[in-house]
Amino acid sequence: MLTMKDIAAQVGVSVSSVSLVLNDRDAGRVNREVAQRIRELADAFGYVPNQLARSLKSKQTQTIGLVSDRVATVPFSSAMLAGAQEAAWRRGYVLMLVDTGGNEELQTPAVQSLLQRNVDGLIVAATFHREVTMPDVPTSTPVVLLDGRPETEEASADFVVPDEERGAYDAVTHLVEAGHRRIGFCSVSAYPIADALRSRGYRRALADAGLPVDPALVVTAEDAATRCAIAPAQRLLDRPTAARPTAVFCFGDQIAMGFYQVARSLGLAIPTDLSIVGFDNQEFVAEALEPGLTTMQLPHRAMGDWAVERILARIDGSVPRSVAPAGMRMHCPLVIRGSVAPPRDPP
Repeated sequence: MLTMKDIAAQVGVSVSSVSLVLNDRDAGRVNREVAQRIRELADAFGYVPNQLARSLKSKQTQTIGLVSDRVATVPFSSAMLAGAQEAAWRRGYVLMLVDTGGNEELQTPAVQSLLQRNVDGLIVAATFHREVTMPDVPTSTPVVLLDGRPETEEASADFVVPDEERGAYDAVTHLVEAGHRRIGFCSVSAYPIADALRSRGYRRALADAGLPVDPALVVTAEDAATRCAIAPAQRLLDRPTAARPTAVFCFGDQIAMGFYQVARSLGLAIPTDLSIVGFDNQEFVAEALEPGLTTMQLPHRAMGDWAVERILARIDGSVPRSVAPAGMRMHCPLVIRGSVAPPRDPP
């Protein structure tokens, strides 16, 4: 491997001159022609800086640790990792990932393993919007929670989550603007934080449109899997036309898939007889359905990007350590496909 000493010997200058050039500190200190020759030689032979030596000098490793529960193995949430990786790479950092596979007992050793490698900052990522137990880290190490928020106010940290309430509000408003007045909602009890926020958005959108919330049009699934949506969908859709909703807002895309199945079994055409809006934009679901599912996009990639940028802002002081931790609620855009149309018989 080519070293600074090798370059210095070939160019006929001191090692310190080579160091100045390769660290971009040569202006006014090293002859321009000599500096150009040093750079050309370094490029030609693929010179790679000694990161360990740089770290010892700067006291930074240019590495950000990321601990996730199952983010690395869940297809649609892996966009958070992509966003974080892209942001880190763009800023000259490397992302070091440990995935616990959902085993909470592994979080502490995972965090300690990353801290032992002197990461400059730490991201704790959750598969879904929930309360996260804050890891025990030195106060000098900035921490960001990705798709989660601290369990307690005392254990505070910067965090980024989707704006679930506004996303639900926009989804229901889209149905209202299409002419619907009887709009159902299928919630999911397994995700209490996200469910409460999406339910609030549903209710607020109806209220702002001057529409009452009809409890008979709200059903709940135990989990977000398609199989869990079948029974609630049956209860909501297997009714006389006058009692049935003309549109349904579903907690998630897989819930929406269950509504597609039940609607077709009852002879209801989508979107002619029933409009549906989902949430998540799981493309392997939303694009596979026929017609394609109109849904809200979880901004996972942008959230991963924000988490890294927030860590770096804490490191470089553009957001001073004295500034209290803050939460970012990120906009969920509407992705329009083919599952929404005006009701067959407008009120």
